[in-house]
Amino acid sequence: MARLGLFAIAAAAAQVVLASHLPAWATEGGTSLYVPGLRGPLAGFVPPPGFYFQNDFYYYSGNLSGSARTQFGGSVLTNVKQRSPVNFATPIWVTPISVFGGNVGISLTVPFGSPEVSAGALIAAPRLGRTFAVAGKDRTFNLGDPVVGSFIGWHSGNLHWSTGVSVNIPAGAYRDGRLSNVALNRWIGDVYGSLTYLDAVAGIEISSSIGFEINGENQATRYRSGNAVHADFAASKYLTKDLSIGVLASHYEQVTGDSGQGNNLGPFKGRVTALGGTAAYNFAWSGVPISTRIKVLQEVKSVNRFKGTIALFTLSIPLGGQSAAPATTELVQK
Repeated sequence: MARLGLFAIAAAAAQVVLASHLPAWATEGGTSLYVPGLRGPLAGFVPPPGFYFQNDFYYYSGNLSGSARTQFGGSVLTNVKQRSPVNFATPIWVTPISVFGGNVGISLTVPFGSPEVSAGALIAAPRLGRTFAVAGKDRTFNLGDPVVGSFIGWHSGNLHWSTGVSVNIPAGAYRDGRLSNVALNRWIGDVYGSLTYLDAVAGIEISSSIGFEINGENQATRYRSGNAVHADFAASKYLTKDLSIGVLASHYEQVTGDSGQGNNLGPFKGRVTALGGTAAYNFAWSGVPISTRIKVLQEVKSVNRFKGTIALFTLSIPLGGQSAAPATTELVQK
């Protein structure tokens, strides 16, 4: 097989820096900073210094059926369905600063979208002045909380590893008492470490990542979500220097229960396992390298969380300032 070029390697890497900013389904309303499968291919690889832009279109479809309950905006719901198209725009700067030989980078993510939440029964909605309703449904366009991230990446032969932190800032357009919100309205910190083995000659890449999520309290609902650990694994094969396919696996599990004055569900510890696949393609347009990737994961086992399907489409481009040519695009999923 032909040797992979820097374009294919770095392009596939650039989507790794952003993984922590998308919402998953657990804790209050089943939402979290971590999304299963995002720290997948090339999770440990940080691209060369320069400016990048990444756009992630995220769609989730899942159900919380039967007698299971969850809490949205202070309301307790059962037989809940979630359909969430959300977009995440993220500029990234991999700086020329070196720490212990590693490249330092920063990112800022701005989410927006129109989640649709419907419930077969609204058990309690004190913030809406109701205690019971047969059904409830809410969908509206709104802005989410900004997420800032910082990371450091190292390289040694075929091994690449990185560590970083992402912070969700409760400054979005959160709507108290409503079911449809992109904003989580709480401080969330996520620390992680990732490792990648990449054989550019054989076209084989294997990555893994582990992290810890720390949740604060939603000041509007007085609900404090529990902390959680999460892990991801990915293996990919490059069919050409620009085209790759692979498999994904992830697991998320709360290690402390939910609490707070506004919590009406008790500890409500959640966990979920998801499996899926991915395909990526890199190309150039007017001389600018562009990377695209699609991921689809099915949540196969879930406790106190929604169970459904995750789909992601990512597009990444370099904005300039790269010290190595050709530049990277598929921004490193952190």
